Amino acid sequence: MLKELFGTDKPVIGVVHLMPLPGSPRYSGDLETVLLRAEQEATALSSGGANGIIIENFFDAPFTKNRVDTATACAMTLAIKRISTICDLPIGVNVLRNDGLTALAIAATAGAQFIRVNVLSGAMVTDQGLIEGEAHDLHMYRRQLSAQNSVRILADVMVKHASPLGQDNDIAQSAKDTVLRGLADGVIVSGAATGSPPNWDDLKKVREALPNTPIMIGSGSSAENCAALLAIADGIIVASSLKRQGLVENPIDVERVRSLVKAVQVAQAE
Repeated sequence: MLKELFGTDKPVIGVVHLMPLPGSPRYSGDLETVLLRAEQEATALSSGGANGIIIENFFDAPFTKNRVDTATACAMTLAIKRISTICDLPIGVNVLRNDGLTALAIAATAGAQFIRVNVLSGAMVTDQGLIEGEAHDLHMYRRQLSAQNSVRILADVMVKHASPLGQDNDIAQSAKDTVLRGLADGVIVSGAATGSPPNWDDLKKVREALPNTPIMIGSGSSAENCAALLAIADGIIVASSLKRQGLVENPIDVERVRSLVKAVQVAQAE
């Protein structure tokens, strides 16, 4: 699936963190500035050799835990259309905190190829409160939009900034449920927080549980650790280490993108 979608077996997917959007508490009122920065960051990712792009309403925090404002969805759709005119990389959508239905609607109408869903199945306790998976509704909506073959679903397992409800911390079983019962096309394993790499034992447990399922690293990837991570995982979704000075609030640095892509290519060749 990854080779078909991204043209490589070990894709590097760069994240465009959108500045605050309409419908969020920190929106400045200037959407054009938001879109221009999105274009600049997408250009840096494309020029640096990334294999795909995913856009997130990252700076909309504090997030709503369910449906986002309609204006937010419209702005994200505009961002994708603007990005798609300047580069031909596959584009994904992640609508935070967990609005998979809106992400799917944006992807299907704007021509994006995949979405990221933080909680597809199960329930997680987060800073937004209790978030429950909506796998049934999401798959029914994908069928309604006739997007079963055009929009892939990548789902987090034990998503960052969250804890599972109750005492069940079995990441292997959670991964199986996400794929076998939630019907994710691929899974994402992250660390505890933005910029943190996944726990090594957790990553190995997910690989053992899902030997034939695409596994992406969702946080903490860098030029220094990508070889080790990709010895087990199938690709990386990366943002923080690509930013200028490594600061998440800064724009993407094309030279950091090039360094990471080169490190991944070297790791594949070994």
